[in-house]
Amino acid sequence: MPLIKNGEVVPEDWGYLSDEAPLPSTGAVFVSLARWQAERDTLRGRNQPIGVVLPNDADPKAIADDLPHLSAIALVFPKYTDGRAYSQARLLRERYGFSGQLRATGNVLRDQLLFMHRSGFDAYEIARPDAAEVFRAALAEMTLFHQPTGDGRATILQQRLARRLDNRSAA
Repeated sequence: MPLIKNGEVVPEDWGYLSDEAPLPSTGAVFVSLARWQAERDTLRGRNQPIGVVLPNDADPKAIADDLPHLSAIALVFPKYTDGRAYSQARLLRERYGFSGQLRATGNVLRDQLLFMHRSGFDAYEIARPDAAEVFRAALAEMTLFHQPTGDGRATILQQRLARRLDNRSAA
């Protein structure tokens, strides 16, 4: 499945480790939340990138104290009608200040990519051969937004206020 980062298809450099699989000595791996909680000390001591797959029914607060030890978090979209991972992403980015990779997995659809991006996702597993083109097109569809999010784009109101201030200072 193609992985999109920075608008491009990139090689997958992370593995997904089952709860029963032995921990490899090298390589970036995702572990389940249950495994992270059970083996936290061992996994923290590992000198390789580690990530957690956070189920969409889990509270991000469960890993808030562990975020400095995590290189990535995979948030799961089990079906397109279940948007709880959007809320998890915003909490992780905006409330808890997570700066590592935030990956969308599962049922990642083209129509949701822009909203995923605005929620804080920066990596996407997309089951399409033309994933990069689809991603770039989705992000370019809308350029003005009413809702503030953590992606840094100014809202329409912020843009209007900035223009008004610019006009006043120019006069």
